[in-house]
Amino acid sequence: MRRAPRQDLFAGLTVAIAALPLSIGFGVASGLGARAGLVTAVLAGGLAALTGGARLQITGPSGVVAVVLAPIAHVHGRSGVLLTGLLAGIVLLVLSLVRADRYLRCVPAPVVKGFVVGAAAVIVAQQIPAALGRTVAHGEAVAVTAAGAVVDFFRNPDWPAFAITLATFALSLIGTRFKPAIPFPLLAVAAATAFARITHLRLARIGQLPTGVPAPTLDFLAPSKALGLLPAALTLAAVIALESLMTAAAADSMKGSERHDGQRVLFGQSLANLAVPCFGGVAATGTVCRTAINVRSGAASQLAALTNAAVLAVILLAAAPLVTAVPLAALAGVLIATAVRMIDLGSLRALGRIGRGQAAIAALTAALTLAVNLVTAVITGIVLAMILALRTLTATAHIEHVSVPAQRTPLPEGTPPSPHAAQEQIAVHYVAGPLLFSTADRVLRSAMVPSQARTVILDLSRVTELDTTAILTLADVIEHQQQRGAVIQLSGVCDTHRLHLDALGVLAKLPPPGSPFATAAEAIAQARAQLASLAPQPQDESFPHPHS
Repeated sequence: MRRAPRQDLFAGLTVAIAALPLSIGFGVASGLGARAGLVTAVLAGGLAALTGGARLQITGPSGVVAVVLAPIAHVHGRSGVLLTGLLAGIVLLVLSLVRADRYLRCVPAPVVKGFVVGAAAVIVAQQIPAALGRTVAHGEAVAVTAAGAVVDFFRNPDWPAFAITLATFALSLIGTRFKPAIPFPLLAVAAATAFARITHLRLARIGQLPTGVPAPTLDFLAPSKALGLLPAALTLAAVIALESLMTAAAADSMKGSERHDGQRVLFGQSLANLAVPCFGGVAATGTVCRTAINVRSGAASQLAALTNAAVLAVILLAAAPLVTAVPLAALAGVLIATAVRMIDLGSLRALGRIGRGQAAIAALTAALTLAVNLVTAVITGIVLAMILALRTLTATAHIEHVSVPAQRTPLPEGTPPSPHAAQEQIAVHYVAGPLLFSTADRVLRSAMVPSQARTVILDLSRVTELDTTAILTLADVIEHQQQRGAVIQLSGVCDTHRLHLDALGVLAKLPPPGSPFATAAEAIAQARAQLASLAPQPQDESFPHPHS
């Protein structure tokens, strides 16, 4: 941290200014209030900076975490939110110890993109009531709540609240796009607060929210609630882990010279989320927006993140009355702008260009996140992605049929073919791709088509996968060909597949030599030798035929 302290101090101050309205807003959106958001930004930001594996990452409350916590706050109250965060911290610690970072990176990109879009839609839906001057509790049906607020607004409009939301939204979105170094969200919130105080507008403020954080206690540690909240905690831990690892990877790509430690990233997030509930804060995760500001501001070490936490701690302790005066409509405008910036249109267009299946998975995941819940959306998206991957994989499996003459050299020109020429052909079936339960019947059954060839060769040199269903189907093909009197052989079988074929008794069904040939050429040579030994010897033309 002694390498570039001035750059780190400046970057940390810049991030704190940008993070202030977001920490307040996501604390409110999570259901515990502005103070909980600031507590989280201070404590989680400092602990993750000291113990995490990404030096430039900024940790704090985020929109996707708020999406998970808001329904819990609605159903279980403050204690449910705190206990869920603590359980998520325990799960993250386990994930860190088992090196789960290697597997979490395997979540399909369409599912991640769809989840982010759905989370952004949920944030917008959560803020619509406040944007229209309505104060309602957020349950799981945020879309229904938002629609009800819109209907109520048209019946009894609150134009000042709507105007303030629109102004802060436009200033935050447009200003940040063209001048990202200037903290437009903070300026927008400060201007809206000052305008409301000067004009004495009767707007709902943060200080009037019914939820808040009392003095820290451990009354939320109720074992009876833990089991019921475990599914939500598992979901929250997965969200935190995915977002933190993706944020760390983004910081590496932006800085160029950085390389994060995935296991330590999860470890730092686990310690942060174990500590934050004991001080009345909400769950935290690595945040893309604040991390990007930190990197672009010239941060070189963890000192920037510690500076961010220290500045927010001073604001929490000394400027709390100013925070309570912020209109909810102004905060709604900032959060809606943040949700819009969460959506990466370029990556969504890329998914659409790759194929309709990828885009459909992302769209369905987003829709289910908004309409149902996050768990259902992510599980459904992963299952559909696996089905699509299996379908793509199975489409590559195929078989090629080749007829090889039994004679090594062609007959002289003008020589009539033998009446048994069809039987003297060698049928070679080249199988390629994965032979799985989904492809075995379609591919191998074509090798059972009626044929007069006396020798059949199945070449498996280009088979990439072979499961039990495929092996049993292969045994059926061998028995079918043997029942019609043909000699069947295998070739090109790798050592792994050979063990599986032997274990299920397939190799025992083969004629001598009883084991697959190394190549199809060797099998063809053996078949020609066998057919030549069975063929009748030609008459010697020096002796006349008895009936000539």
